[in-house]
Amino acid sequence: MKKALIFLITGFEEIEALATIDILRRGGVEIKSVSLTGDRTVAGGHRISVIADYLFEEADFAGVQMLILPGGTVKFNEHDGLKREILAFSRQGKPIAAICAAPMVLGGLGLLKDKRATCYPGYEKYLTGAHVTEAPVMVDGNITTGRAAGYTLDFALELLAQLTDREVSAETARKLLAK
Repeated sequence: MKKALIFLITGFEEIEALATIDILRRGGVEIKSVSLTGDRTVAGGHRISVIADYLFEEADFAGVQMLILPGGTVKFNEHDGLKREILAFSRQGKPIAAICAAPMVLGGLGLLKDKRATCYPGYEKYLTGAHVTEAPVMVDGNITTGRAAGYTLDFALELLAQLTDREVSAETARKLLAK
């Protein structure tokens, strides 16, 4: 079974995190949420509190195939431990995904240089070196970016296809009446 981690920090976009978790679990991916706050209970941007599976300090990155950042806040960019893990994954060529404002973290780390990427309008300036598009979801090499909460199902189904296959993603979408 493929494994993924999704990160939560105060102000995260609930739709982007929870719908992604839901879709990946429906498709058979073992996805765990990781709090970057030092507390398992993390309040999203719309005051919905979520209990994370792990604190960052407890997370085991061994055997994980993908790291995922929901958007909603620039605070992800302030967590040095997260950025170290993202860089380690990138050096290994492992998939990394970010949606909404979160691609700014990847841009700041230089991971979008000469890659096509998308983000929430107004955050393009943080995608250093990227060829910015307005696509709902953009995949370039090991990096997947998503534009905003309204495209979360497309984003999550793309991640599911990468972690499993296109047939599992299509079947999951069909069961959700998403496509």
